[in-house]
Amino acid sequence: MTSDTSLFTRCAERIAQSSGLLVAAGAGMGVDSGLADFRGSEGLWRAYPPLRQARLRFEEIANPRAFARDPGLAWGFYGHRLQRYREACPHRGFAILRRIAARLPDGAFVFTSNVDGHFQKAGFADEMIYEVHGSIHHLQCATPCSNHIWPADGFEPHVDLSTCRIAPPLPCCPNCGELARPNILMFGDWNWLEWRAGQQESRFADWCGAASNPVVIELGAGKSVATVRMTSERSGFPLIRINLRDPEVSAPDHTGVPMGALAALEGIEAALMKTGFFAGEP
Repeated sequence: MTSDTSLFTRCAERIAQSSGLLVAAGAGMGVDSGLADFRGSEGLWRAYPPLRQARLRFEEIANPRAFARDPGLAWGFYGHRLQRYREACPHRGFAILRRIAARLPDGAFVFTSNVDGHFQKAGFADEMIYEVHGSIHHLQCATPCSNHIWPADGFEPHVDLSTCRIAPPLPCCPNCGELARPNILMFGDWNWLEWRAGQQESRFADWCGAASNPVVIELGAGKSVATVRMTSERSGFPLIRINLRDPEVSAPDHTGVPMGALAALEGIEAALMKTGFFAGEP
């Protein structure tokens, strides 16, 4: 069995030989920041007991039909998540990734299915992030009446966790006055306004095409919605897959690390320090 030390050394060697980082992050990236990953119905129901009582699965509450059927409950779920993401601090692993990227000529580009905005909060440039499923920090009309997407900065949700319901008033579209919703791609969602993510996708494609020799560091990407894992594997770049439950890789130039994101990144950082990778840092 490969030791943690030799795994970290292998990862450090791969990173030191690369020109930049493609950071591919799933829900597991936020676990060390205290965020729930909603793995299975039990994970959702532990965080939101009223949804257990209603027997609502994640696919049913994270769905535009929930906003049409019961907007107070749907916004209770999303409003509380917005509060949590605003309050939570990104763990030190984000800073480690920034520290590594600062030493590489192509820097880093982030591809993430997370909607929490924590890469921006941790100091990654907004123009270097592709939020493939959108962002909870942006709103759109639920209808939608137009292509308008606006920041959620002025929205302060007040949620009763005993019922998972939000106190009125609910956010409204500034154009038509009807219900607003998060600019997030939900299950069975035909009304998601994707132009913001489309602009990010274009910048992502440009970076991948211009980077000379990047390595993918994938963190906490699950198999149930495998968008991040597929992007990592199809990139054609060497892959470091950090995943506590599903670290398996299928190519010889890929490395699986069966750990959580923070522990693995701290181990890789320590291995890089031994090589002198950070020499000359201010």
